[in-house]
Amino acid sequence: MRSRAAAAILTRGGFKEVYSMEGGIHAWKGMVASGAPEAGIAYFPAESTPSELTALAWLLEDGTRKFYLEVASKLKDLETGSLFKELAALEGKHKEKLFAIHLAISAMAEDPEYPASVISFPSEGGYMEGGVEVGKALDWARERSPEEILEYALSLEINSYDLHLKMEERVKDPRAKEMFVSLAGEEKGHLLRLQDQFLKLMTAS
Repeated sequence: MRSRAAAAILTRGGFKEVYSMEGGIHAWKGMVASGAPEAGIAYFPAESTPSELTALAWLLEDGTRKFYLEVASKLKDLETGSLFKELAALEGKHKEKLFAIHLAISAMAEDPEYPASVISFPSEGGYMEGGVEVGKALDWARERSPEEILEYALSLEINSYDLHLKMEERVKDPRAKEMFVSLAGEEKGHLLRLQDQFLKLMTAS
């Protein structure tokens, strides 16, 4: 089901070659499913303001950045670890863009309490793209292979890609719309890089 849902999201987003393998990627390689935390689209109320949407996206980007950095520090595969470090830095840049658009659409010169000034999340440990708690994802990742973590990261980035597209549809402000389209395009780039590294490791194994 998760594979088919991801395929539908990517097809809607303009990806040309999208496949949903029966049984998923683990069945393709004859492996047993490893029970990764399920990533679902983070909830945001229908009445959410553009600033609330940017704050939600900021929190999810921050959680994913923390996950990538922690995973990178533990991986023995240096190439995959380096990729996660690069992606963590890119998530940091996404946070900067989201904060800038918040200031622009709210006509504020500064907001030192952001994003807490706009919304709050119940978990102190934070959430990742896809609405997964960072702590739960890290607990799962401790005993996993680079291939399994890469596959999981792909599912997170697909959720983020779809979330940004949905947010673009929800906001009226043209600057916010442009920003969410831009972020979705960058998440698409993350997906391609994760896919390349995943296929490289799977082919070598």
